[in-house]
Order: sequence, then structure tokens, then C-alpha cells
Amino acid sequence: MADSTRPALEPRASTRPALELRGITKKFGSVVANDRVDFDVYPGEVHALLGENGAGKSTLVSVLYGLYTPNEGEIVVDGRPVEIDSPATAIRLGIGMVHQHFMLVPVMTVAENLVLGHEPTRSGGLLDLKAARARVREISERYGLAVDPDATIEDVTVGTQQRVEILRALYRGARILVLDEPTAVLTAQEVQELMDVLQRLKQDGTGIVFISHKLGEVLQVADRITVLRHGRKIDTVRREGATEQSLARLVVGREVLLTVEKSQAHAAEPMLVVEHLHVRDDRDLEAVDDVSLSVRAGEIVAIAGVDGNGQQELVEAITGLRAPAEGRIVVDGHDITRKGVSAATDAAVAHIPEDRHRRGLVLPFTLAENLALREFRRPELSARGWLRTGRIRSRATALLREYDVRGGGPDAYASSLSGGNQQKVAIAREIASDPKLLVAHQPTRGLDVGAIEFVHRRLIEERDRGRAILLVSLEYEEVRSLADRILVIYEGRIMGEFAPDASEEELGMAMTGRQAAAAG
Repeated sequence: MADSTRPALEPRASTRPALELRGITKKFGSVVANDRVDFDVYPGEVHALLGENGAGKSTLVSVLYGLYTPNEGEIVVDGRPVEIDSPATAIRLGIGMVHQHFMLVPVMTVAENLVLGHEPTRSGGLLDLKAARARVREISERYGLAVDPDATIEDVTVGTQQRVEILRALYRGARILVLDEPTAVLTAQEVQELMDVLQRLKQDGTGIVFISHKLGEVLQVADRITVLRHGRKIDTVRREGATEQSLARLVVGREVLLTVEKSQAHAAEPMLVVEHLHVRDDRDLEAVDDVSLSVRAGEIVAIAGVDGNGQQELVEAITGLRAPAEGRIVVDGHDITRKGVSAATDAAVAHIPEDRHRRGLVLPFTLAENLALREFRRPELSARGWLRTGRIRSRATALLREYDVRGGGPDAYASSLSGGNQQKVAIAREIASDPKLLVAHQPTRGLDVGAIEFVHRRLIEERDRGRAILLVSLEYEEVRSLADRILVIYEGRIMGEFAPDASEEELGMAMTGRQAAAAG
């Protein structure tokens, strides 16, 4: 259990690192994921870990947390060499980890998830849930992590689930906290709340390893920044004097365009027409309320808004995953309303999903199989009911090269890739299907700065080839950079149409429902 009496420390109050990784090498067969990497973190410090997808960041912290055993190198905690052969050993040494994909039991309460495996008991060996709730409240108040101990995990927001993960690590006595892509699924408000929590943890003497692709957030929170490239440590720099451009150059090894360049759109006829759409969510509440919109061939229309305002249900209705209650959806003149995914696919609708694990990929399938999911019935990939596996593999090899997917060839399983490379596979499959309408829902979530640049350029190229693109993104800069028109959604209603050069204040007001319309 965490020691609530531990005195608060100023950042870098200790001259000795809380944690050191010395010369860590980890190999998977002939693949070297980490190559003699040195890394350390001091008490009361946030040390960020940057790198491209597949650069070795997750492998390094998996070694630290006992999920992998290094081939070479040593781990030092509080000046003492240790062997970490399991997460249980890491936890015993005061190391906690919040994974990119949360490890919570959905049907259990916050308090039950926190104490799972470390249950407080009273006389007779019975579970003492009262003590568990009290402990949740104590840690919550100490670090500003507002959480209801009795709330069920499946009923709370993603941001709350992340706070529960952090609380669980603190409950187990973590003095070193590893956060793997902690802001990937958070709203802007939840990101700021997390930053406030990290400041409190720093002041309490917790050493924090912060893995992220978002350079602005790294510069906001980190004291030092280490960059990995192809499994090797490139440099460690102080935050002072670093810029997004300088960090991007270290990560990718070249100059990176942080804002995509694009010409004026040449929009043609409407490819998607949505009329008076009403969609209900899983609780049978109205999530999309009388939405009408259109997307023309050769333009990008972005849906902007705070997460949870109907974006997911709108995308699901357009792509055939959810039947609308009322309204009409027409793609290239074909009414696909309530006709399911097959009708949307036949109308040449492609969908880059928000959740690559749930809807983007079949993780136990190979990359070749995943890349053929949309088109395996085409004559060039199958004949008389038999798959032409050689052609499927050749096509996959070309797509993996084109989209710079790292971590395996066509026979590698999707589950073996890093999250960012999994996202690239999903994007490659959808664009390669030659769609008339491309629905891109959070297409760059979890991607590194170089991959984001590639995807942004590719979306502009697809627009210029005459595709209609509906972009749904929570990233303000991504929306402004890519969109030809911006539609703001709030509580399931379109609040107004905006030009890409609309101010952050204008968009922000519409996103919070304070403005009913705006000039487009």
C-alpha cells in the first residue's frame, strides 16, 4: 500500500536516480527492438520517451515492468541492481504502469478494480470494501483524481478509467510511474486535468516516465526528453530550449512539416448526403439529433467537437454499423439507410475506425489477411472460392512498404505490431480499396509525428484525386490543417459550418454549445 505519510519532495530533490536502465538490449529473433539503451528518471521528475512507431519505446518499458527479459543490460532501482522478472516484482519495487489499452474489469466498480489482487480484509478474512472505498477517496483527494469509488468501470468515461489506472498504481505504492500514451484517447479538458495530476505527483517525489507522440504535451510536462530511433537512443535533451520542430527532427531524422500544405479544393458533385438523421446510442438515448450534411467529391469535410457528442454514432450510421432511427443516408446516388455494412461497402464507402482493435483489425490474423479483408472476393485475389494466397501476400508486401509499416512482413500477426503500425495497416487497407467516400475517424490516433505527416499528405492526395472525405477528429490543429469545411457538433446537433481559418475561440464556443450558428 502507498505510504500517505511520505514527505513531499521538490522535483530533482535527489541526486541519485530513482531508476536507471543501463545498456538494455532486447531482441526478438533477428529483430533488435532495443540496442544498448540507457535511460533514467529522478524522483520528482517527468522524463518523456519519444520515438517513431516501432522505435522501441513500449519494448523498453515492458522490460522495465517485467513483461520482457532483456538480452543484455541491467536495471537499477534506488542505486541497487535488480532483476525484474514479472509485473509483480516491478510493483514490489515501487514501479507502476498505466498501459495504452487499459487493464480494468468493466463490470467491477472503481474500488474493486483498485484492490484486485491486493484486497484489504477484516476479521474472518472477508473483503473490507469500506476500507477500500476510504483508501480510494484518500488517494483521490491527495492527487486531485476525482473518482467515485462505487462507479462501475463500464459506465464511466475514458478519462475516468485512466484516473483509476493511475490510482491503482499509487494504491500499490508506486514511486515510479510509467504512462504509455496517456493522452491518446482523452479530450482536451481531460488532458489538462492529467497534466495537473502529474504536477502533484512530481511535487510528491514520484518519478514519471511519459511516453507520447504529442510534442506539445511533451514540452508542457517533461523535464527531460529522450528520443529513440530504430531501437537506439539518439539523444536526451532538457525541455528548456527544445521546440516541436527540433524534437520532430530528432524523432524522424529529417525536417518534418508539422502543418500540411494543400492547394484549393476543386469540389464536384455531392458524394455523401445525410438528411435529418436521428441516431440512438447503446442506452437508447438520442445521440444524433436531426443532422443534415453533405460531402462533395474532391473535398474534406471535418466534424469537430468534444468527444462524446454523437460523433461515434454518426460515423456508425454512415458506415452501416448502426441503424438510424430516422433520416436518410445517400452515397453516390445510392440510398444505404439501414441497409448495413455490406450496402455501404458496395457503395464504395471506406472506414478508418476510431478503435483499431475493436473494428480496425482482426488481431489473430496476419497482416496479409487483414489487408485483404475488404477485397478478398475480387478475381485477382480469389478464384472459384479459393484464395490466391501468393497474390494476397504480394499485394500486402507492396502496401506495407508504401505505408512504411514496421515490425513484420505479410506473415506477421497484427497483434505483434505496435499500436501506431497497426493503425497504418488499417489506413492502408481502406485507402487501397479505392473508395468514393472515405470516413476517417481519428485517423492519426497513436501515430508518431512522421507518420502523421504521411497520413495528412495522403488524405490531401486522395482529396485531390476526387475522393470525398469525412474527417472526424478531436485534434484541433488536424481539423484546421486538413478541412475545406468544418462542421461543429454539440450534443448530437450541428452547431454551424466554419472555414478552416476560423479562430480557436469561434470553434471552442460552438463546441460548448454557446453559439447556434457561424459564418462558413
